[in-house]
Amino acid sequence: MSYSTQSIRNVALAGHPGAGKTTLFEALLQAGGALQTAGSIERGSTVSDFDAIEKQRGHSIDAAIASIDHAGIHVNLIDTPGYPDFRGPALSALAAVETVLVVVDAASGVEYGTRRMMEYAKGRNLCRAIVINKIDHEGASVEGVLADVREAFGAECLPLNLPADGGKRVVDCLLNPGGDSDLGPVADWHQKIIDQIVEINETVMEHYLDLGEDGLSGEELHDAFEQCLREGHLVPVLFCSARTGVGVPALLDVAERWLPNPAEANAPPFEKGAQRQRIEAVPDPKAHVVADVFKIVNDPFVGKLGIFRVYQGTVKKDTQLFVDDGKKPFKVGHLFKLKGKDHIEIEQAIPGDIAAVAKVDELHFDAVLHDSHDEDEIRLSPLDFPRAMFGLAVDAASKGQEQKLSTALHKLAEEDPCFIVEHEAETNETVIRGLSDLHLRINLERLKDRYGVEVTSRPPRIAYRETVAGKAEGHHRHKKQTGGAGQFGEVFLRIEPLPRGGGFEFVDEVKGGTIPGQFMPAVEKGVRQVLRSGAVAGYPIQDVRVIVYDGKHHPVDSKEVAFVSAGKKAFLDAIGKARPQVLEPIVELEVSAPEQHMGDVSGGLASKRARISGTDSVRGNEILVKAQVPLSELEGYAAELKSVTAGRGRYSLDFSHYEPVPANVQQKLVEAYKPHPDED
Repeated sequence: MSYSTQSIRNVALAGHPGAGKTTLFEALLQAGGALQTAGSIERGSTVSDFDAIEKQRGHSIDAAIASIDHAGIHVNLIDTPGYPDFRGPALSALAAVETVLVVVDAASGVEYGTRRMMEYAKGRNLCRAIVINKIDHEGASVEGVLADVREAFGAECLPLNLPADGGKRVVDCLLNPGGDSDLGPVADWHQKIIDQIVEINETVMEHYLDLGEDGLSGEELHDAFEQCLREGHLVPVLFCSARTGVGVPALLDVAERWLPNPAEANAPPFEKGAQRQRIEAVPDPKAHVVADVFKIVNDPFVGKLGIFRVYQGTVKKDTQLFVDDGKKPFKVGHLFKLKGKDHIEIEQAIPGDIAAVAKVDELHFDAVLHDSHDEDEIRLSPLDFPRAMFGLAVDAASKGQEQKLSTALHKLAEEDPCFIVEHEAETNETVIRGLSDLHLRINLERLKDRYGVEVTSRPPRIAYRETVAGKAEGHHRHKKQTGGAGQFGEVFLRIEPLPRGGGFEFVDEVKGGTIPGQFMPAVEKGVRQVLRSGAVAGYPIQDVRVIVYDGKHHPVDSKEVAFVSAGKKAFLDAIGKARPQVLEPIVELEVSAPEQHMGDVSGGLASKRARISGTDSVRGNEILVKAQVPLSELEGYAAELKSVTAGRGRYSLDFSHYEPVPANVQQKLVEAYKPHPDED
């Protein structure tokens, strides 16, 4: 099917685990004619959960893409994982769509994942809609869940359709003002949503007040609806049962009639140059190509696959494209659309479309593809990914597989922006970091299944940091004379703390050339060596300003290596006088458990240095406990919660901030630190 940019709809399904996103993905593909029969999670036959580990575990781990051609529209649909452990692939999908459908379980209501994905989508300025799924399931309360949604996200959440006959069908309430529903008279909800839509635009509002609803043209209503979506003035709510198909065709109809195409949605946040000047990509098929790679897949058979969204221009087979600011282009030998694990070859990808190219080693997540150097230095505004706080030190289980392990780990890291591989020079360790212990274990399973590499691992290493609490001065003179030319460099510096999250600042206040300008980068290099390796407990240093104000040099013996050493030792000298502190990551924890277990949950958290910020009752006799807890205290918490709640407790966490560890904890960390011997 040939289609235009105006016919494209890019939609991501997001939400809490278990809300039914993958089942809805299958139902939409079937309703749109892309599948004859919807797949089943239980049978492991879904289009999106095609990975062996996903089939084994029964839930999504990665984002999956498929397309629907239906009723004159082309829908690029992305199914995203719900578990917060796999938020990297879920958030990456936000860089490719105009609309996020946040799926809610009609029995469970608004949960942690619902709120987080609504926040992420709103922060990215995307159009949002809520799909209340499982309306015919036992325990479903459509009235209760709609009330929950409106309480959590505002009165702008209004239904476009309503369940009827106990969830056996849905009725439209935007264009249809009559009849009854499971939520009362359709006319009541019809009036609410019409009032919400027309008030966004003064001209439409005046027209509506003068002539009534019948006086509004279809174009006026459509344009006002689009404006409401773009500005967040309306968050449509839709009802369905993905299992039975009730309301699924209506969802496709909503996509066709009301969801924005790439030319109608909010402009993608492109920036250019070091000043991050905001620029606009125009969805013109004849313009220069601008596309963003939002997903990388290292396929054992196809090789590296770069999946991208086209924002401007047309990508055709044999097009020459640059990657970022590269000088040498690559040739698009083959162009693909994706249907889960299947790759379907196409001739071109127009503005707004999603496509893929294979076997281009230079591709990476968030790479910008373009066909003219006029588009050098262009980037999409970065996504706000959660911080990878859990770590494991890993070694190849068999000798001789070290290089194979390194290569495989870096391929996995290419696919997930929240999975990080580091080499710790001080300890000569390979450390992997992720969002949870489960996140890391899944990647180690993939390492074995996909690349045949087994590893030994050591317990998760908490991502502590170091900083200073006071101001101090440091000094070091580096002098070596070994016969012939020597080494000489002397540095005086001051350090002071920055606000938490301030990072690092290096300031040159040297007057009179006591340290020649060509040696100042060497001083900074020495300081940065300490930043990376730590000073008192072996953890990276943050939130500190270093001001170099004086020094000495020798016209013959001063060399870069001398000032690297002098800068490093002067910085260490200052840190020792500036009340060094070890910082620990504090996480926002939400625990959901049956009400009768509240005492056990709260007591357990209190023993972990937790600060409980709130306890809410939610539907179904459950409680939601919110707290801030040191990450180091949560080792083994999954098993503990399972034990005290008879397996019915769930929790999720997000990074909040860093704060100083208690004095006794800092002492233990300092005593355990064995600094690498350093020659002067």
